[in-house]
Amino acid sequence: MTTRVYVALDTPDLARAKTLATRVRHHVGGIKLGLEFFMANGRAGVREMAEVGLPVFLDLKFHDIPNTVAKAIQALRPLEPAILTVHATGGRAMLEDAKAAAPEGTKVVAVTMLTSLDAQDLSSIGLAPDPHEQVVRLTELARSAGIDGIVCSGEEVAAARRTWRDGFFVVPGVRPANGHVGDQKRVVTPRAALDAGASILVIGRPITQADDPDAAARAIEATL
Repeated sequence: MTTRVYVALDTPDLARAKTLATRVRHHVGGIKLGLEFFMANGRAGVREMAEVGLPVFLDLKFHDIPNTVAKAIQALRPLEPAILTVHATGGRAMLEDAKAAAPEGTKVVAVTMLTSLDAQDLSSIGLAPDPHEQVVRLTELARSAGIDGIVCSGEEVAAARRTWRDGFFVVPGVRPANGHVGDQKRVVTPRAALDAGASILVIGRPITQADDPDAAARAIEATL
C-alpha cells in the first residue's frame, strides 16, 4: 500500500528539493510544493520535480475573485497536479470555478484554517474565536460547492469527517511524537491524524531537516 504521507518540500532550491524527493521517494506517497518553491522555480520546476515519479501536490492556496482563480488554475492545467489548494474563505463561487477549471484528475481542496492560527488569531481578524466551529462551517461550504475536500488540522479532522463522510481530508502540521512543533500551533501525531479521519498527511521539517531524511520518512511510515 502506498503511504499516505506527502513530504512538504518547502525550499526555493530546486536541486535540494529534487535530492530530498529522490531520497525519500520509496517511503512517501507524494511531494508537496508550495509558494516558496513555485515562486523560485515556476512551472518548469514543477515539471522537473514530477520526473521523480511521485504525485505532485501543488499548494498555492489561491484566494482571489472567481475569474482570476479560474484563469490561474487553467494556466496550471498542463502540469496535471494530483492536488491543488484554494482558500475556503474565497467563497462558494470561487470554489465552484476553481473545480471547473482544474484538470479532470486533480483534487481541489479548500484550506479551512491555517495550522499557524489559533483562537486569538481568529478574534484579531474579526471571526468567532472557535477554530472547531470555523473549520466545520467551511467544510460544509466546500462540500456544497462541489470540490473534493479540505485542508484542516488534526484537531478538527474528526468533526470535519462527520460533516462530510466521503470528503478528502488533507492534514498538515503533523509532527511525530518526539517532533519539534516549530511555528505550528495545532499539531497532532501522524497516527492520531489518520485515526481521526485524515486522507493524507503533509509532513515537512521532521523529514526534510532530519540528519537522514530517508530514515525519518521510514520511521514515520512504520507508525502508520
